[in-house]
Amino acid sequence: MIEDRKPRLMTIDEAAKYLRIHKSTVYRLAKGGRIPASKVGNKWRFRKDVIDQWLSENENNGLK
Repeated sequence: MIEDRKPRLMTIDEAAKYLRIHKSTVYRLAKGGRIPASKVGNKWRFRKDVIDQWLSENENNGLK
């Protein structure tokens, strides 16, 4: 199915739940350019595949 090949986009609430951190922390990280994110209009969006890669690359650095 073609739909399965599209990257999964998450809202800030979904990203926070996925990362198991507060959504204000996700917002702060996105605003500061410390987590891969894109703005669509005035809303933040996070690609799950990019977040997974970012987590793998930064697993020992922590979220400060």
